[in-house]
Amino acid sequence: MNLDDLISEYADIEQSLADPAVHADQQKARTLGKRYAQLRPIVETHRDLRQTGEDLAAARELAVEDETFAAEATELEKRVEEIEDRLRKLLVPRDPNDDKDVILEVKAGEGGEESALFAGDLLRMYQRYAERVGWKTEIIDAHPSDLGGFKDVTMSVKGRAGVWAGMKYEGGVHRVQRVPVTESQGRIHTSAAGVLVSPEAEEIDVQVDPNDLRVDVFRSSGPGGQSVNTTDSAVRITHLPTGIVVSCQNEKSQLQNKEQAMRILRARLLAQAQEEADAHAAAERKSQVRTVDRSERVRTYNYPENRISDHRVGYKAYNLDQVLDGDLGNVIQALVDADMERRLEERE
Repeated sequence: MNLDDLISEYADIEQSLADPAVHADQQKARTLGKRYAQLRPIVETHRDLRQTGEDLAAARELAVEDETFAAEATELEKRVEEIEDRLRKLLVPRDPNDDKDVILEVKAGEGGEESALFAGDLLRMYQRYAERVGWKTEIIDAHPSDLGGFKDVTMSVKGRAGVWAGMKYEGGVHRVQRVPVTESQGRIHTSAAGVLVSPEAEEIDVQVDPNDLRVDVFRSSGPGGQSVNTTDSAVRITHLPTGIVVSCQNEKSQLQNKEQAMRILRARLLAQAQEEADAHAAAERKSQVRTVDRSERVRTYNYPENRISDHRVGYKAYNLDQVLDGDLGNVIQALVDADMERRLEERE
């Protein structure tokens, strides 16, 4: 849609939302309200550009007779360029999942206990980052390791808006270089953990046929295989058409574990559907935005140098301790900016 169409759509939605009859259908009202909020920055920026353009024309006209207006005209020219750039970025089509919550999974890779400890460090980093930006986190399922790390852990991240928009770049292989607590000779080891991020799907997003599911129950277990309880409350769900397997054991009841497993399954199915759509549109993707490629090494955490490096955009900083404490904003912004530049180039 072009700018005029978007402005017209905004006006139509504004008129609809003023109609009390529309609010009788809460789902329709929410959908319109969400779209209205998405269009508002575009419309307001366009109005700002139009007003600033008018001010610039007046300043140029006055500068012909009074040179004191020349400096004002120069400043307004710069402002027009800034607003045009902002509007250009706002007109780039949004990821339809940007406002969704996410399901984040961290899995230890090769490296034994050290990899599991690193997986735990990544989990805490994301939890602390979520706290900083006002998001809420919930551990859905976890398999701890003997030394306090995680073999794998699944967490939901919820916020008012923009959770997927910020977290979608985290998927891939994260590598750590440090002296493990299990290393007696003080040698630096390299190990890795995989991160999978999926937009959390609602039932209306993904329809799952119960006949496509195989549900198995088993007894929950903790570190070292020690029994957590004496009932078969853990649940494993296999989606037969795709082969996706999800298991949950954190909750006390079989029903609760099944509900949590279904949340993860729907998120994975939505991510897979999006990945297939992207693959159909382009044979080879140039960036990892809507998909997660576990084989891609995306980031290195170097403890001896206190350095963090993101290999996709060449980002490098020497504040690893702060990043692990949740100060992840600059790293994510570098990825957001790089992705925006790529999408702008594709539109030109």
